[in-house]
Amino acid sequence: MAGQGMRPLGAQISHMLKARGVDVIFGIPGVHNQEMYRGIEEAGITHVLARHEQGAGFMADGYARASGKPGVCYLITGPGFVNAMTALGQAYSDSVSVLAVASCLDEVAARKGQLHQMRNQEEAGRTVCDWSATAHTTRAAYALVDRAMGEFATARPRPKAIHVPIAQLEARAVDAPAAPVLGQLPQAPAASVEAAAQAIAAADKPLFIFGGGVRSGFDAIRAVLDKTGAASAVTFAGRGMVDSADPLFLGSAISRPDFADVAAEADVVVALGTELAEVDIWRDALGHTCPMIRVDIDPAVTAGLGPEDHGIVGDAGAVLQRWAAALPQGAKPSRWSADMIAKRRATWRAELAAERPGIVPLSDALRAGMPDDAMIYSDMCQLAYGAKEVWDMPRPHHWHHPSGFGTLGYALPAAIGGAVARQGQPTVCLIGDYGLQYTIAELGTAVELGLPLVILLWDNGKLGEIEDSMVRAQIAPNAVIQRNPDFLKLAEAYGAYATQPATLNDIAPALQAAFAADRPTVIRLTPECVGSGTGGAD
Repeated sequence: MAGQGMRPLGAQISHMLKARGVDVIFGIPGVHNQEMYRGIEEAGITHVLARHEQGAGFMADGYARASGKPGVCYLITGPGFVNAMTALGQAYSDSVSVLAVASCLDEVAARKGQLHQMRNQEEAGRTVCDWSATAHTTRAAYALVDRAMGEFATARPRPKAIHVPIAQLEARAVDAPAAPVLGQLPQAPAASVEAAAQAIAAADKPLFIFGGGVRSGFDAIRAVLDKTGAASAVTFAGRGMVDSADPLFLGSAISRPDFADVAAEADVVVALGTELAEVDIWRDALGHTCPMIRVDIDPAVTAGLGPEDHGIVGDAGAVLQRWAAALPQGAKPSRWSADMIAKRRATWRAELAAERPGIVPLSDALRAGMPDDAMIYSDMCQLAYGAKEVWDMPRPHHWHHPSGFGTLGYALPAAIGGAVARQGQPTVCLIGDYGLQYTIAELGTAVELGLPLVILLWDNGKLGEIEDSMVRAQIAPNAVIQRNPDFLKLAEAYGAYATQPATLNDIAPALQAAFAADRPTVIRLTPECVGSGTGGAD
């Protein structure tokens, strides 16, 4: 151990996290985890007080997505940890680096009826985390923290849970060891990268699909597309990686059913940093009949490919840079039709406008009022579902959505975490009327911190997506209409600003005022605002 300072282990963990680069911790103190709070201020860490442990977990998630650093939350035994499991499950689904440190009971086999007792807290954590382990000794606690930090840096990001018995948190412990040198993401074998480059160069109609797992190498994307004459598309998480003005860019429409027809035209598909999961394409297969080249840091994603396919395990950004250097110089004439792609995009936009009346013009008005560096956190609501298809982002990794696990209430606390990470930069929460009520209490945290957070609330007083689904299934809509509070008065009761644009033309001025404010602003948007009388909701 480095040095011989003696503090309670709970305090030492905070000092250790600070030495590993942690500046912010989200959580709620309790009698079981109070020793973890002994060292927070002493270590120079900022603590953000959530109103619910689920909110603390979502804040850590949002912070990690915005900062590129692990998000950390402190939790109490039993219900405190269980409350955060929804957020940890979302972080697992979306590959986010979240570290949950929780107190736990010293033993549960012989003693019953203890405060916050549950049968197996560690095992519960395994259901939603990459791993969940209990530190029964000081050495184990330190080793688990460094294991988590090392894996965040070298593998697919996934949440980790460390449980520390109360007696261990209270026991005096020596200082943590010095921080080890962290490793790097796996680098793909040179021969595999070169073979893929040759296959792409030989293709007549390559199609690239960029996903959220591409974390670097964005400058190489343009060169690779030019040198191969490729068409490209992005997943919702990959928006911003390709210039929306590119005539061969298909946008974020891979979930459109007839995108399968486009994929069928390709003679090689190159998928980088994406699972092409159900929540990406919403059908059984992409639609291609040609070989696929897949690049991902997770070997599970490249497993199970066909005999004609090519899997590359490694950092997608680094592979892109190597391809940009290895491919023949000069732009390659494309066999893709720019007119066909333009018509496809226009058709998809028109389809969305018919499917979700009012959402396209509202999305356009919101986008027009946003600065290019705005970072958006969206929730499970129809406005977000539609906007993600037509809202081309000017920068990558500036729109975050709870994909996969699909948790209502994500956007508000996650946006708070993002705003904490991005002090002085514009941050936006886009949420529906039902989802907001899942985590509305966290508005108090945003006000307390004085965050100029913009909260775009889509309110039509119903679970519109569920209603539509029931109608399509020929089920009489049931339990899809709720009585909402007066959200503007509720926001003001928390100490936030609140406004309601009357028309689309009023949206840009409302956004400008909200970004310049000294606290959060709730901007209530309704179907009447877009003049359609219908629209989306959660």
